[in-house]
Amino acid sequence: MPEPSVLAALVSGLRSGAIEVVDLTSPLSSSTPVIQLPPQFGQTAVFELEEISRYDDRGPAWYWNNFRSGEHTGTHFDAPNHWVTGKDLTDVASVPARRLIAPAAVLDFTAEVAENPDFLVEIDHVKAWEAENGPLPEGGWLLLRTGWDARSESQEAFLNADENGPHTPGLSAEAARWVAEEAPVIGLGVETVGTDAGGAHSFDPAYPCHSYLMGSDKYGLTQLRNLAALPPTGSVVIAGPLPIVTGSGAPARVLALVERS
Repeated sequence: MPEPSVLAALVSGLRSGAIEVVDLTSPLSSSTPVIQLPPQFGQTAVFELEEISRYDDRGPAWYWNNFRSGEHTGTHFDAPNHWVTGKDLTDVASVPARRLIAPAAVLDFTAEVAENPDFLVEIDHVKAWEAENGPLPEGGWLLLRTGWDARSESQEAFLNADENGPHTPGLSAEAARWVAEEAPVIGLGVETVGTDAGGAHSFDPAYPCHSYLMGSDKYGLTQLRNLAALPPTGSVVIAGPLPIVTGSGAPARVLALVERS
């Protein structure tokens, strides 16, 4: 008998449960937390549905809606042209489809963030993870598990802001530069509202994850959840943003494939 094809083996694994599909996406609704910038800047839209018809005289056999949303509302994909450093690079519709399916490394900092919501991941933290788990995956994602998804039902708890601004974890400026310029990954995924730490407005440069990653033709995934269901290595992420022509990003359904013994 011929050996089963790779795709047939994948389908068999999905059917048997040997490969689990983990949804990393936060449900999108009017209560989904959104980033808040200082009032002098433009603001993203809260997700809204406008009913067109619902089995009534506007359309007797069908239900559908218009929706309004910011590109960077909810679980979303940051394209390089989102930031000024990548303004001449790829829009979200031009991201090569092959880059939307990639392996992932999951680094767990939930204990550190529980003690300090402003916790910053440094290069040495990543190097220590690599010493235990092997190198970051070539062409893959670096995902930061911080436990922040537990706050996703509350705008106030999710942004965790006071008079000094938001307090959320992320990468240090040095780690952001390293991930963008030296690490073999294609992007960074986080559970928080954006790829940068809450205090990144005062880093040098400001918002270094956006500045360095977008300028290096890399990507961001934000407001992920269920990273606790992923192993440190071995999972495969499927990120499906809307292909908005000239768009700087888009809401995305993000899934992970995990092999279970």
